[in-house]
Amino acid sequence: MWLEDFSGVHAQFEAWRAEGVTDILGHLAADPARVLACAHSIRVIAVNAKTLELFEANSQDHLVANLSQIFRGEMVSSHVNELYELWNGHDTFSSNAINYTLSGKRLDIQLRGKVLPGHEDTLARVLVTTEDVTAREEARRGEEKNRRYAEGVFIHSPVSLWIEDFSHVKRLMDDIRFRGISDLRTFTDVHPEFIRQCMSEIRVIDVNQATLDLFQAPDRNTLLMKIGEVFRDEMEKSFREQLIELWNGNLFHHREVVNYALDGSERHVLLQFSVFPGHEQDWSQVQVALTDITARKRAEAYLEYLGKHDVLTRLHNRAFYTEELNRLERSTLRPVSAVMIDLNGLKEANDRLGHDSGDALLRRLGEVMNGVATGRNTVARIGGDEFAILMPGGDRQAALAMTDTVMELLKINNQFYSHLPLSISHGIATSEDGEKLEAMIRRADAAMYEHKRRHYESRQTAGIMARSASAG
Repeated sequence: MWLEDFSGVHAQFEAWRAEGVTDILGHLAADPARVLACAHSIRVIAVNAKTLELFEANSQDHLVANLSQIFRGEMVSSHVNELYELWNGHDTFSSNAINYTLSGKRLDIQLRGKVLPGHEDTLARVLVTTEDVTAREEARRGEEKNRRYAEGVFIHSPVSLWIEDFSHVKRLMDDIRFRGISDLRTFTDVHPEFIRQCMSEIRVIDVNQATLDLFQAPDRNTLLMKIGEVFRDEMEKSFREQLIELWNGNLFHHREVVNYALDGSERHVLLQFSVFPGHEQDWSQVQVALTDITARKRAEAYLEYLGKHDVLTRLHNRAFYTEELNRLERSTLRPVSAVMIDLNGLKEANDRLGHDSGDALLRRLGEVMNGVATGRNTVARIGGDEFAILMPGGDRQAALAMTDTVMELLKINNQFYSHLPLSISHGIATSEDGEKLEAMIRRADAAMYEHKRRHYESRQTAGIMARSASAG
């Protein structure tokens, strides 16, 4: 406790009023030296032993002689509040201030002042108490620091973060559990509307910037207004699995789901769901983290595509063809027909015109073959210049019709590339009762090679005749 004489402050106030000052705060702000002048005019009359102990002073004289070390820095701004209260005729004031002990230790002070009765006109006696609230303020600052840290992590996280309230969802689930439901999966099979009801009861508390970026939303309100465009289609099935996890007590779980940006593009995300500690009983605060794995899923899809397709022709490759043949062997679907095709003249084109020309022929044949890759039929490039069409359920008549279609498409293609026409050899076979499909494929291969033999024989004969006619 401090007993102080503020009469010097009172005299200064009177002088300023005589000068016409009415706005004390503006007057002090215009020249901070005026605040210091008021502070220096205050006289310490007495202090108690607790004050000496708090500020580490040996005596009152020791304390008073070193007031400049105690009241410095941030003290000026808090003193303005005291002067404002006294200027306006109030006999009490309070503020939070920063003081320092004589050894330099920082103190957070709760300061309160009271003009003693009978001294209201002169301010000659003012009782001031200074309570050390350093521990409380340090705890508050620590809490504020942690809060800013958490906010920074949330706001600037590169992962999409959602803070949501699932308390209404929990109440809905508790209600059906109370009514005797034990198997949520079966219940939602019968009552799929329960899933949609739960989805409608989720309350979004906050989202971070990464969420807006991920879903291409200009701001939080736009995203929340269009949330139905983000969570749609297959999302209901994924959310059902989330509900089942929660039903079974799994408050922390993850799964891959598909969402949509506001421009309609797909977003494959890894969803990680966690109920915040302290909210396990009501789920009123949960975090949903969405990691964008779209690029990874596209890469996986492309690798899967490469594993099953020929890059040059975009047809299925031999690995897929073999798997499909094995699958059809195990299937009871019969008959199965095969059309085996070989591109004529590929080696000649490579040798004479280069491999780029040979690749162009293969791509063109791939375009033709893709034209017949419909329904259950499988079209594959199974070798350098070898192609196959598997026709589950197709009889010999269907296989013959398929070769006619291929030849018609080939003619159309050649009209655009008359300088380098495509030519193929083909053979067909249809499975017979009890026959292995491999045997059927061998018969189709044999028919194709026979066709190819006749093709080259006819070319050779045509060449001989042309040379004879030239010699004659």
